[in-house]
Amino acid sequence: MEENRNDEMPQSEPVQTEAPAAEAAVATPYKGFLGKVDNFFGITKMKSNFKTEMLAGLTTFMTMVYILMVNAGMFAELGTVTYGAMYIVTAIAAIVGTLLMAFLAKLPFAQAPGMGLNAFFVYTICITMGYSYANALLIVLCSGILFLLLTIVGARKAIVRSVPAAIRIAIPAGIGLFIAFVGMQNAGLVVDSSTLVGMVSFNVLAFTSSGAAMIAAAVSVISLLMIAIFSKLKIKAAMVLGIIGSAILYYIFCAIGYAAGSASCEAVFDAITFNNPIQAFKDFGTQAVGQVFVEGFKNIEGSQIFDFIAALIAFAMVDMFDTIGTLMGTCQAAGKESGLIDETGEVKNIQKALLCDSIATCTGAILGTSTVTTFVESSAGVAEGGRTGLTSLVVAVLFAIAMFLSPIAALIPSCATAGALMYVGVLMMRNVTDIDWKDPAAAVPAFLTIAVMSFTYSISYGIAAGFLSYTIIKLCTGKVKEISPVTAVLTLIFLFTFLFTH
Repeated sequence: MEENRNDEMPQSEPVQTEAPAAEAAVATPYKGFLGKVDNFFGITKMKSNFKTEMLAGLTTFMTMVYILMVNAGMFAELGTVTYGAMYIVTAIAAIVGTLLMAFLAKLPFAQAPGMGLNAFFVYTICITMGYSYANALLIVLCSGILFLLLTIVGARKAIVRSVPAAIRIAIPAGIGLFIAFVGMQNAGLVVDSSTLVGMVSFNVLAFTSSGAAMIAAAVSVISLLMIAIFSKLKIKAAMVLGIIGSAILYYIFCAIGYAAGSASCEAVFDAITFNNPIQAFKDFGTQAVGQVFVEGFKNIEGSQIFDFIAALIAFAMVDMFDTIGTLMGTCQAAGKESGLIDETGEVKNIQKALLCDSIATCTGAILGTSTVTTFVESSAGVAEGGRTGLTSLVVAVLFAIAMFLSPIAALIPSCATAGALMYVGVLMMRNVTDIDWKDPAAAVPAFLTIAVMSFTYSISYGIAAGFLSYTIIKLCTGKVKEISPVTAVLTLIFLFTFLFTH
């Protein structure tokens, strides 16, 4: 508490017992209710204003609202929960996590089910490893409790720093390629072939029989290019506009194909249904919320214990790197003049921010979704001038409004969101230049982390490969002292997972 008080005091004044009074004395140009809001969030103190904070909140929302459609579509592939149910789950999880950021940490960051972590949940934990939807939620809940304990004792940051830098940097890059591959598959751009994977045929002579598939694959590429163009033009809602624009093109192209006699294009329109948005809430209540307690402990065998622990650790590590990296990277990019970092370079209220993340993850698992984490898209709002929790509050309110638009969102085809998945992959690859590729002890573990994730369709296998290779190289080159205790323990756990599970 003392640390937070010092952060909020003017730097020109010494620490003293009258700090709260000094803070209250900060002049506010607002009166009445607005004045109270200003004092609570410290808007004037952070040299911001209501208009800037609200525009920043709108900007952040527009850059991350795609998660409602992408997350819902991804989980719907399991067949256990409907698109509508997961749309509501995603929205509520985002609201809870973002409100925590607004009122507890008072920082301009938004939270939602994290990209990469949702793919890990669906494609690795459920589809590849065979866990049920509820079993996977139990893993997330346990990881959330672990987050919470590590945050309370202040160990979370220390653990992240003890992990080899090359692996820490490679993990998001590997997840980026993994997500991009998922997007290509969802759009039908990448298909099964004699070489395991191949590209869909664009042979126009077969259009009447497979026109919709060709259109979907083409639209996924168009979606990616649209997002790239909008981003280059510095349009804040680039992903949302790319998704909506490519969705419109998809239906236009399918209409043309329908007129040309394509049976597959006709089937696209026959499959369109409009459900009452209340149905999505009903599905949420029966299929998602609380399932971790009802079905989470069922059908987990003793032989799966190492898989369970390895998956739990993978969730924990990815979320730790993601959250701390987003907080530190965004705030440091904004500069000390933003007031978001202190004189030591630490993020203001970072412990409270990590606590928000931990609580949101536990809540998300209970609601029925994968790990909730701080979104890197929050940087768009910070760049727009967002400095306080009011920015986050605006984001939460907009997510609450979006909850009632699930029937419209359900019309967005997977090929349209595939472009967003591929672009997220692009964004997550950008830090690979920080890896020392000239040092084999760094390059090989980083390469294996990235390659194994995407080639084996498993995020946890990629992380395991990185740790195992790093430890072996260090042991065999006489650099045992460079292996941290955390790295050694994680390596042993991953080794047991490989030897006794798969």
